[in-house]
Amino acid sequence: MHWYVDGLKKYTVFNGRARRQEYWMFTLFSIIVSVVLTLIDLALGTSPVIGTLYSLAVLLPTLAVGARRLHDTDRTGWWQLLALIPLIGAIVLIVMLATDSKPHTNAYGPNPKEAAAY
Repeated sequence: MHWYVDGLKKYTVFNGRARRQEYWMFTLFSIIVSVVLTLIDLALGTSPVIGTLYSLAVLLPTLAVGARRLHDTDRTGWWQLLALIPLIGAIVLIVMLATDSKPHTNAYGPNPKEAAAY
């Protein structure tokens, strides 16, 4: 749960690097919250309202953690725009987000795995 809260706290931090665990745990909790809010929407009969508000609220944190994750693989955050290409773009982006980090310091900062070890 702290990965989700940390992602929300760093909602406009587009610099630095994020480990795979940070990105995927943030994404997992975001999906869980979205599903719960969709069920609440359906129960209340306000179908897209609460879910849409939540999606807008987490848009910047999602983009920020995605950019930091891509930085960890030594790519610019602009690669997130691949998601706009139907099917192929999303698949390529998921592969990029799932690849392991570069082992040493890169242009975006020190490796968070090495920093966590100390």
